[in-house]
Amino acid sequence: MNFKGKLIATGNTANLYLWNNKIVKLFKENLPSTESFYEAKKQEYAFSCGLNVPKILEVRKINGIQAIIMEYINGETLGHYLLKNLNEAERYINVLVRIQKKIHEVKVESDEIEPMDIKVHRRIESAPSLNLRQKKALFSRLNSLKYEPRLCHGDLHPFNLIMNEDIVSIIDWVDASAGDIRADVCRTYLLLSQHSIDLAELYLKLYCCNISISKCEILQWMPISAGAMLDEMVSSEENKRLMNIVNQFCDG
Repeated sequence: MNFKGKLIATGNTANLYLWNNKIVKLFKENLPSTESFYEAKKQEYAFSCGLNVPKILEVRKINGIQAIIMEYINGETLGHYLLKNLNEAERYINVLVRIQKKIHEVKVESDEIEPMDIKVHRRIESAPSLNLRQKKALFSRLNSLKYEPRLCHGDLHPFNLIMNEDIVSIIDWVDASAGDIRADVCRTYLLLSQHSIDLAELYLKLYCCNISISKCEILQWMPISAGAMLDEMVSSEENKRLMNIVNQFCDG
């Protein structure tokens, strides 16, 4: 295949290219050989639920490297607009909340998507910064939380939403699972608080408005979510912040 795409984004696991008016997600070579099929299955499931998600066109190898070829969504990210118009932060955070609530309306009643508790347990187990005592404490908290399985994006933040006029498309479904919507909200809160605690608090306030879930219920997931994030490639500063959250729980 004669592939000469234009690099438009880079990530920990893959690079994105624009090619023939399509998006090509080319995965890093150190990943499991099933990674592209694993992610494509999740995105196809979200698409089948009626959400605005880029359509998967093909999963294949390009020059020996696994890739997903998908529909190109024209537009700018919500994060782009938010950073350019911080005086309108509430407007853009409300868009994030509206889309996330729509995702959370999907009840998962099959084995189409990975259960959240299995995914989170695996990540905590693999987190190199956590000791055995901390892992056991986090597993105990995880096992104590009961929930109805709903579709959770797992990494929803303003840069994973693409806006084109009134249409908002949701990208990057690799971390999706069937789980607790409180955990999904907590994860977004932690991601936003990396950059701005004010935006994170605004987000939490807007999400909790007019629903029967309190801020306190959502923050029950804080040490678990922080522990799971320690399995990711984070900066030393972020590692310290996440470890402080875990330690406050384990030592409290």
